[in-house]
Amino acid sequence: MSDLPPPPPAGGGYTPPPPPPPPAGGGFTPPPPPPPPPPPSGGLPPAPPPSGGYVPPPPMGYTQAGAGYAGARTDGLAIGSLICGILSLVCFWPLCLGILLGPAAAIMGFISRQRVAASGGMVGGGGLALAGLILGVIGFLASAGWAIAYIFIVSQAASSSG
Repeated sequence: MSDLPPPPPAGGGYTPPPPPPPPAGGGFTPPPPPPPPPPPSGGLPPAPPPSGGYVPPPPMGYTQAGAGYAGARTDGLAIGSLICGILSLVCFWPLCLGILLGPAAAIMGFISRQRVAASGGMVGGGGLALAGLILGVIGFLASAGWAIAYIFIVSQAASSSG
């Protein structure tokens, strides 16, 4: 007739292999031996050696928290920019220091942001630099406005009294 094998049975034709035979002795494993008796010192471990004894390291697999990679260091100009920006905003009224500190903060913040962007993540502080830049601009504008208003008030007072 033909050389074809017979068709598979109606369940898909797969029959799993039989399980392996049990090991010799019936597969019974004896229980572990009992623990050794306690030492004669009353069950306490031996005392550590006198000062200078060896202390073994902790078992492998345990790492200290934060012992991985160091974070990005903050750019110093970013911190300087933020400090100058805060001072220019705080000291705009009595001393008009914002006229000097505001542009300094804005320039330092601008340079620091360029450094942070060019470092590829090695240097941080972009947010500090931006905050210093913004505070410096606001402090400069507030100081300039206060100086102009002060000059206007003084000139009006001088012209009205004379």
